[in-house]
This record gives sequence, C-alpha cells and structure tokens, in this order.
Amino acid sequence: MIPRYSRSEMTQVWSEQTKFQIWFEIEAHACDAQAQLKVIPHTAAKAVWEKGKFDIDQINEIERETKHDVIAFLTNLAQHVGSDARFIHQGMTSSDILDTTFSIQLTRAADILLGDLDKLLSALKARAIEHKYTPTIGRSHGIHAEPTTFGLKLARFYAEFERNKNRLKAAKEEISTCAISGAIGTFAHIDPKVEQYVAKKMNLQIEKISSQIIPRDRHAMFFSVLGVIASSIENLAIEIRHLQRTEVREAEEFFSIGQKGSSAMPHKRNPVLTENLTGLARIVRSAVIPALENVALWHERDISHSSVERMIGPDATVTLDFALNRLEDVIKKLVIYPKKMEENLNSLGGLVHSQQILLALTQKGASREDAYHLVQKHAMDVWEKGGNYLDKMKSDTKIKKYFTVEELENLFDAKQHQRHVDTIFKRVFES
Repeated sequence: MIPRYSRSEMTQVWSEQTKFQIWFEIEAHACDAQAQLKVIPHTAAKAVWEKGKFDIDQINEIERETKHDVIAFLTNLAQHVGSDARFIHQGMTSSDILDTTFSIQLTRAADILLGDLDKLLSALKARAIEHKYTPTIGRSHGIHAEPTTFGLKLARFYAEFERNKNRLKAAKEEISTCAISGAIGTFAHIDPKVEQYVAKKMNLQIEKISSQIIPRDRHAMFFSVLGVIASSIENLAIEIRHLQRTEVREAEEFFSIGQKGSSAMPHKRNPVLTENLTGLARIVRSAVIPALENVALWHERDISHSSVERMIGPDATVTLDFALNRLEDVIKKLVIYPKKMEENLNSLGGLVHSQQILLALTQKGASREDAYHLVQKHAMDVWEKGGNYLDKMKSDTKIKKYFTVEELENLFDAKQHQRHVDTIFKRVFES
C-alpha cells in the first residue's frame, strides 16, 4: 500500500489499531462465552471489557523480544487487565485470533468494494442511457465491423460489473467464517459453543471443520474474484484508451484546466487515468496465484501462507478500492464525441453494411457463395481504392437483377442495427 493509490476508509480496515481492536473483541467475547459455560468467573470476563486496553508501541516492543505477535498482544493486554488476565485465551490458539480477524477484515473490505461497484454501476447506467441511440462503429480485431450504439457498449460493461458484484457477494459469504477451535481444530480444550458465541457477536458463520486454521480454499476464491474484477476494470480501461487514440478520438478522459499532458509536448492529452487502471489491475491480479498456492499447506497447518496474506490482503483490497473509484470518476466525466463516431462510422464508404446486402441476396434467391462473391468483390475494391459502396452496388448489373434502387438504399440504413436496442436495455437494466 502506498498513499498515492489508497483511500482512507479501506486503509483503516488494515490499520494496526483496527487489527488489535478486533483481536481484543474476539478475546473478550470468548471470555463472555467461557463465563456462561462456567469455565471462568463472570467477574473475570467483566474485567476484560472494563480494563482491557492495548498500546501498539508496547506490543511492538514486546514482540521484538518474543518474536510472536499474539503473545505480545496478550502480554500487553494482561498488563492492563491484571490478575484476571490468566483467564484470557483459555483453550485457544493464535490462529483462532488471526484467522477470525482476517475473515472480519476481508468481509469489511468486501463491503467497501461492493459499495464501490454500486457507484460504478450507477455511473455506467447513466451514461449508457444518455447514449442509448448514439451510433458508433463496432470493431472486431480492431477493424470496423458493423454499427452499434455507444449506449450498448456501456451497457455491456454494466452487465459485466453486475456479474462481478454478484461474484463478490458470494466470495464475501464464503470468507465470512470464524474458527475458535483450539490448537489443532479438535476443540480439545474449548467448547464449540464458544466459537458459536464469538461468530454470532462478530457477524460470522462458524467454520464447519477447521484444522489449526480456516481452510485456504476460501481465501483463494476471494482473491480470485478480486482478480476477475481487476480484469474487468482493465477491459473497460483499454476500450477508453483505444477510443482516445488520435486516429479514433471518439471519447477521451476529462482534461481539466491547468492539466499538463507532457513535459516536452504541450499539445498532448494522454489517457493517463485508464493507463493507470491497467497497471493497478496487474497488481490486484498478482495476488491470485499466491492465494491459490496458499491452499496447499502441510498437514493441519504451516505458516507459509502467513507472510503472503499480510501483504496481499491489504494490497489487493486497497488497490482495487482505489481503482474502482477512479474508474467511476472516469466514466462520469468521460468526454464523448458523437460527431466523430458518425464520421468514423461512415469512413469506409458504407462497407459496414455488407452483411445486410449478403443476407438480402440470399433472401432473393442467390446462393450464399455467389452472394458472398458479389458483395466482397466490390467491398475489396472500395477498401483498396476508396469510393462509395452503394454506388458500386447500383452499377453492378448482376446485383440490379435482384434489387430496385430503393431496396438497395434501404439496405444501407444504419437504423437496422438499432432495432433491438430497447430489448437489450431491458435485459440489462430491468432483469
């Protein structure tokens, strides 16, 4: 995490203050459950809540000697609680604290990311509706294909991010588990009711069966979903970057007064935000492989996953949070040029209507092979030499056998490609 690509709400989830506060709450709730089970005195559980404090600097100082973060925390907590501290952590192991805390942090991070997705979806929907019927050229392989609308382009991305939202909801549900099961997961020294109590208090589900840790396939799923969301961000960012290219110039990032595009070339207006988003997406995706590799641990547990998660937890969620907010702002402020879209759409002299002619010829009785030959012959001539495709069609005696002039002209009507825009929009936005 670096401040340049961080937002305070998400960084707070991963702060030491938040982490130790969660540790304290887990221990205190566990004491309440133990007291209800008459394992420890009620007065001891009450003392933990009333006297329990921690000092981050002191914890870090203790850890330098103990080389164990949970022991350092418990030692510092005991300094505040006093003699009743001997009842804290009864029958528990460090991973009960660490893993349950990690679940809580990832759940809170997911809630923030879901909010980010809602804002992005709202921005995409608004701009899609705004340009529902704005004609533009669709491209395959980077080459002009057939007309579409800019609203349909944005609606496609809306649907993609809506799927991502549903994926993240499922991933949040999967990661939101609590394990308070003791040193090897057998509850040998602690009652399963303690786990149930803590899980309810911390708004988690119980882990049905744990070893010393919560199974890491859950975490692999979570970070994989973050990686998919990052790829969707890049997908939309690259579309904008291509549309901003000088030769295309159909849309561009907002360029504010006083903004500078280049230290050397004053004329430059570069797609720096979407290029940045492409880079940030790579960082988020880089967490996926380590998360997958964390699934395979020795027997009931080793700690090879620990160092990985201390980094990828904060880095992936903080970066994705920043990226989603940046993308929302890009979409809201995106400058769109309908006239340039129309100009590009017509730049090939009508070639983009070739399929309409092909299909109409087959409807008139021509074989598909003959129809394709007739349509492609004139298309390649216009492609290489320029000119007007409709004029070529009108002058071909073989084609004139099938169509009147009016019928031919109707085949070059771009509205053919907007016939089902309403249907698609209803599917996307009203389903």
